[in-house]
Amino acid sequence: MAGEKQPDWQGLLKWSVAHADGTKPTRNISEEEKKWFYEAMQAQTVDTIRRMKEITMVMNMPQHVLDEQGVTTDEIEQMLEELQEHVESIDMASDLHAIGGLIPLLNYLKHSDAAVRARAAEVVSTVVQNNPKSQKQVMEAKGLEMLLESFTSDADMNVRAKSLGALSSLISNNKEAVTSFRLSNCYAGLRDALGSGHLRLQRKALQVIMNLLPQYPADGKVIAGLGLPRVITTLISNEDGGIRQAALQTLVDIARTGGQADVAECNNQLKQILDARVEQIKQLDAEDLAAAKEERQSLDRLWQLCFNEASPLRETGLVVSEADVSESAEAPASRLSGAAEEEKPPLLLLGS
Repeated sequence: MAGEKQPDWQGLLKWSVAHADGTKPTRNISEEEKKWFYEAMQAQTVDTIRRMKEITMVMNMPQHVLDEQGVTTDEIEQMLEELQEHVESIDMASDLHAIGGLIPLLNYLKHSDAAVRARAAEVVSTVVQNNPKSQKQVMEAKGLEMLLESFTSDADMNVRAKSLGALSSLISNNKEAVTSFRLSNCYAGLRDALGSGHLRLQRKALQVIMNLLPQYPADGKVIAGLGLPRVITTLISNEDGGIRQAALQTLVDIARTGGQADVAECNNQLKQILDARVEQIKQLDAEDLAAAKEERQSLDRLWQLCFNEASPLRETGLVVSEADVSESAEAPASRLSGAAEEEKPPLLLLGS
């Protein structure tokens, strides 16, 4: 792009500040100023579309042609990173399919290089995030099936994590996608992700479960039946604070949606694991105690749900306050009460 005429960004910035900083009274904008502003914005839009078309052309090239031209996987990854910046704009994301870029992007989920596959999944996640039009386009292009395959089967754990992140964005506020996701026996895949030992993949799997359960409370029994509580219980001892808290809250949600007995009984060491974490919490200083506020609340609530008795945290005064605990405990119930109708457990179409 060197040597090409670029938009006058400095002038655009000055114009914006002069007309929108609130320090000057509003005045009528002249036709000349309007024309300059629209031309500047149009120049940037045209330039972005041109670059996206160029990137699409490269993505459509056979691998042997790229190899002959000396294009490296690092350069392809950088190209996808640039594309991701462009599609952060919802308009540009929606235009990606129109210019022929969506299909080759999805095909990059099967690229021979893991870094390229991971970056492609990231771009797809950006494309569909909070974008119903792009979500529909990806669904029509069989993108959900491709992401599911990457999530469950890719040999690289980072690719799996990125693919699950893209799936999470695709099913957000997308009833068709979430239905297909649940019918794909997603919880078996999430169970495997939780047992992977990969922090990013585990964290994302917990997040997806916590997002689904309030909408589909009947899935709690499916989750329990597949043995997820047993796997999640082991994460209570994880060194990562975010995973510990998410594991505890996920078990609370499972217990509240019909899997209480399964959470309490699936692992006869649950109480022992919770006791061990309580002892660790007792040793925390004031700053770390404050950081572990949500974890303490979730642990206390889980103890009450599973064992029908006050937790050691409550007995030693380490639960923040009664009001905080009540608010934390009621949050899942309030989310559940917003469901329009009781959901049936998903049919498990694939083997667990």
